[in-house]
Amino acid sequence: MDCEHENYQSPLSTRYAGEAMRFNFSARKKFTTWRRLWIALAECQKELGLSITDGQLDEMRAHIEGIDFERAANYERELRHDVMAHLHTFADAAPSARPILHLGATSCYVTDNAELIVLRDALALIKQDLVGVMRALRDFAERWKALPVLGSTHYQPAQGTTLGKRACLWLQDLQFNLVDLEHIEKQVLFRGVKGTTGSQASFLQLFEGDHEKVRELDRRVTARMGFERTFAVTGQTYPRQLDFRITQVLSAIAQSAAKFAVDVRLSSGRRELSEPFEAKQIGSSAMPWKRNPMRCERIGALSRHVITLLSSTAHTAANQWFERTLDDSANRRLTLAEMFLGVDAILSLYANVASGLCVHEAVFGAHLAEEIPFLASEMLLMEVVKTGVDRQVAHEALRQLSGEAGAAIHAGKPNPLRARLAEHPLFAPLKDRFGELFDPLRFVGRAPEQVDDYLRDEIDPLLELHRGLARIESEIRV
Repeated sequence: MDCEHENYQSPLSTRYAGEAMRFNFSARKKFTTWRRLWIALAECQKELGLSITDGQLDEMRAHIEGIDFERAANYERELRHDVMAHLHTFADAAPSARPILHLGATSCYVTDNAELIVLRDALALIKQDLVGVMRALRDFAERWKALPVLGSTHYQPAQGTTLGKRACLWLQDLQFNLVDLEHIEKQVLFRGVKGTTGSQASFLQLFEGDHEKVRELDRRVTARMGFERTFAVTGQTYPRQLDFRITQVLSAIAQSAAKFAVDVRLSSGRRELSEPFEAKQIGSSAMPWKRNPMRCERIGALSRHVITLLSSTAHTAANQWFERTLDDSANRRLTLAEMFLGVDAILSLYANVASGLCVHEAVFGAHLAEEIPFLASEMLLMEVVKTGVDRQVAHEALRQLSGEAGAAIHAGKPNPLRARLAEHPLFAPLKDRFGELFDPLRFVGRAPEQVDDYLRDEIDPLLELHRGLARIESEIRV
């Protein structure tokens, strides 16, 4: 049987997520980490006086890799316990260490501590991706800081802005996400060596009541696995609220990406922007001319999935009974991996689009020019008053002319307001200045200067702080 095509496989693994994140949540990383944890425990127990030999440790170290996954699967079918299955498999590979493997530990010593390592490493990968996207958006914002575009509120024409200023709104969302991510990175503590219900009773027995040796064992294993601190108290598991706090950041990143993708899709429908489109790419099987914003649509789809999964971690945190309950296990295997793989895929797409976004300046200009006569109404009102016209009379004239222009537009005609203003006796004296008064840059306020200020004061220092981080991979495989 062709197993690859006869079994369900997650599209996050086969289509969307990158190699580094896929490996981070792989069985190989998980179970080699379990073995490293068993070795660290035995090493530190030996250092603190337990009867463990160098030969036992050497044999364990020699078999970190080369896991017999088939043997482990056979054990699990028999024992119905994944930790014991892999413990027996490790013991078969390192038989001299069998008597001291997992000494005093509970299953969560390996499962939870390994998960915390995976979560820590996953956050580091996401941070690299996030900073990469921010660099691409920062360059885009600077390049287009002064391009006037029609602003939109309620998806209706509004005052002007610039494309670079709009990009700064996307960028600021990611800035907030990065701040939150770095905060939660500091909260990913090690579960440590805590025992069955978190009381460390088994280790206290091993060390014949020596509390300081138990404390020191916890400290040493924690340091050996690359952590500075452990949770001060745990039940059998580390607190599941940590999962929610981590995945809140992932949900927020997905929200930021989805907002960007929606904006690009809306502009794409107006032919103002288009995402990268390859030479042989097909937009539609039926309509050869189509250039659908596939990447942004995929960002939206994956973001929806990630955002929806956040409720799973919330319910898991809320439904932990006393020191632990196993109804957190199956859903966490799905939720945590899928949220990280999903955000990894989202950021790869985001970087690809942001670094290759096509700007159609003439279309932006045409849309703004179509609306400028309306946007200029207040300014025209003030200018005509300077000529001695009654303000209320001028206001009524503008109201009537605007209504007539709107009716013409609804009838499918070009906006006639500028021409009608030039013909109207109240506004005709200003027509020689229409080129100046209707200049698009008059309607963007301080948008270009705001881009400069924001990049200089907020983004550039932040990116300089993270100058060592680079994108892992931004290739879109499908």
